[in-house]
Amino acid sequence: MSQTQVKEFGKWRSFFWPVHSFELKKLLPMFMLFFFINFNYTILRDTKDALIVTAPGSGAEAIPFLKMWGVLPFAILFMVVYSKLSNLMSKQKLFYTMISIFVVFFALFAFVLYPCREILHPTAAADKLQALLPQGFAGLIAIFRNWTYALFYIMSELWGSVALSLLFWGFANDTTRVSESKRFYAMFGLGANLGMVVSGPIIIKFSDIRSSLPAHVDAWGITLNWMLTFVVISALLAMGIYYWINKNVLTDPRFYDATEVKKTKKEKPKLSLKESFLFLARSPYIGCLAILVIGYGIAINLVEVTWKSQLKLQYPNGNEYNAFMGKFSTVTGITTILMMLFVGGNVIRRFGWGVGALITPVVLLVTGVGFFSFVIFRDSLTGFISMLGTTPLMLAVLFGMAQNIMSKSAKYSLFDPTKEMAYIPLDQESKVKGKAAIDVVGARLGKSSGSLIQQILIVSFGSLAAVTPIIGGILFVIIGAWIFAARSLNKRFVALTAQKDAEAKAAAASSAQPVLAEAIAGSSPASN
Repeated sequence: MSQTQVKEFGKWRSFFWPVHSFELKKLLPMFMLFFFINFNYTILRDTKDALIVTAPGSGAEAIPFLKMWGVLPFAILFMVVYSKLSNLMSKQKLFYTMISIFVVFFALFAFVLYPCREILHPTAAADKLQALLPQGFAGLIAIFRNWTYALFYIMSELWGSVALSLLFWGFANDTTRVSESKRFYAMFGLGANLGMVVSGPIIIKFSDIRSSLPAHVDAWGITLNWMLTFVVISALLAMGIYYWINKNVLTDPRFYDATEVKKTKKEKPKLSLKESFLFLARSPYIGCLAILVIGYGIAINLVEVTWKSQLKLQYPNGNEYNAFMGKFSTVTGITTILMMLFVGGNVIRRFGWGVGALITPVVLLVTGVGFFSFVIFRDSLTGFISMLGTTPLMLAVLFGMAQNIMSKSAKYSLFDPTKEMAYIPLDQESKVKGKAAIDVVGARLGKSSGSLIQQILIVSFGSLAAVTPIIGGILFVIIGAWIFAARSLNKRFVALTAQKDAEAKAAAASSAQPVLAEAIAGSSPASN
């Protein structure tokens, strides 16, 4: 093989696999840690939607109320607890404590709360409230009627914020260098989406169990038991991998400088929760990053709730709904993996952080126009739709599925890596306190803001279908603000990264001077 061919081969190898062989010791465990955390996230995301949307007296209209009055308060509570414990516990103990809270709850739901739902749910009181209040409050009443399902929904949402965003990415940002992040973060994402691909068929298999059971058996209950058993086992495996990384990887000086981290931690000022928020409010950098997270939360919430209302009409049974969501997750995972292999990491490396950060809002804008246009004007296309051998409702479900797959693929392959890279140049205080505020409260505030918008519209107009055109218009305004913030943050990220690199080079040159002087002195005639 000629030298030119060797160089060409090396070029293509770095394009598809930008990791050195010795770095696998660090990459593979992080890959598997993300795999198990996202495996759980996919199962919980699909199951919580099926549980609340198909519950008695409930529907997609319950989701905006639940995100606002359930998820947001619990997210704030988790942020307060996490912030306090971060000053009392080591990072390892904090990780185990947070994961253990979820393990205990999901086991408790599978074997206690769900089997006792008939006793625990206030069905009669909910019926009285439904008769007294206007139709626009049906979603809020559904939360009260099915409060154990609502609690499951809340904890499932928090798994994504706490385990996925806060614990995993916080751990990755603390132990990954900027030079590694440009090559590793997209690879971490492959592990996450492989978890999604694996979880999809499992969801489908145990959701289709209904056909093999007698009519009197609660098929949905058996499906839930299987799903949550997988969740508990996966969480325990994630804790085991985290322990192995701390014991075997972070003790290797090639991957982690423990002395530097301890020094940074020792010098880190301890701010109160109020002082932390004031610090974030004074930082334009963190402010732009918060707008990105909040913008995504509002945009995806506005789109998803509209789509799930169509999905509930097509699949009113919990098992059928969950089986469809399993297929959706499988296709999303495969699409995202392809995006990561051929688009994600390469876009960031070749075109920079700014281009990578802008792709997700642009994708949401383009696909959002297509989805909302079809939902609003589909009655005018009835003749054409009948020629395709399907129904307007099914086509709306498929349009929404395509929109969600494309937007989530862009999120996982580009939005998440660029968002996490933005934390790396920050000081330790901004990483810990800022990340807790942005990822837990900021993400929830985004979704809750979208939910508040939908609540006001639903209560005012009576149904989700009546407000779909208004929601579409609001979506495009939010995406515009998101794009503006991403462009502004790109300028700050480039400047801060250049500053950090210059400081690192200056420190390296300064530390090298005494060594050089000693070498010169040792080689001089006087020393001999």
